[in-house]
Amino acid sequence: MADQLEQAGIRVGDVEIPPAAIAAEAQNHPAADAEAAWQAAAEALAIRQLLLSEADRQDIAATEVLDADGQKLADDDAKIDALISQQVKVPNATSEEARRFYDAHSERFASETLVEAEHILLSANPADDFAYSLAVGDARMLIRKIEQDPACFADLAREQSACPSKEQGGNLGQIGRGQTVPEFEQALFALSEGELCREPVKSPYGVHVIRAGRRIDGQQLPFEAVEASICGYLEEASYRRAMAQYLSILASETEIEGVELPIADGPLVQ
Repeated sequence: MADQLEQAGIRVGDVEIPPAAIAAEAQNHPAADAEAAWQAAAEALAIRQLLLSEADRQDIAATEVLDADGQKLADDDAKIDALISQQVKVPNATSEEARRFYDAHSERFASETLVEAEHILLSANPADDFAYSLAVGDARMLIRKIEQDPACFADLAREQSACPSKEQGGNLGQIGRGQTVPEFEQALFALSEGELCREPVKSPYGVHVIRAGRRIDGQQLPFEAVEASICGYLEEASYRRAMAQYLSILASETEIEGVELPIADGPLVQ
């Protein structure tokens, strides 16, 4: 398929984009395979030509524009930049809009809950029922020893744990959600500070003995601390929608061959 694509260029209106140009552009689009990179390059060049043709149709002249590195844009890129500045406009997000977003997504604006974790890993393959059962039994014995003498946890970890954390007496440091396997996380975050899990915890890595250390509960960030970042996010999202729709409108008005671009049915969002 990729070989077939490489033999054909694309056409945007009266402008043909040759295979060599697409192949060169593909170097800027890392992808899982050559076909995907070729497709991404073809779409990018088609979009660029759509915008450039529209800028020429509107007689937009290139003005001196600097990029993020302070370098002057090429004339074609400057014309495209001027076109987008004229045609794709979105309003600034208001404080009221930011507040509504904050209230609807308050969980996004809380600091992460962290729990210091200690564990002893008894390595066993879940597919080996006999070995796994032995590990569960050994874990129960360790739990009983720790219940009788909580101070022995670190020594037992150094002696019996299969995890590199045994060098720190089984201490994994502070753990946040999503940093461990679900089975471990569920058990850890259900524990109170200093509490030992009374049952062995099974995971794909084996069987764990877990004790929770210091717990730092997440705190809700005040709206005032995140208002500016929310406004920036809302404005960026609005700009992306408007830009996508503007490109779709241009595509619907232009004959394009060799690549498919989305076609819009509605007016440009302003």
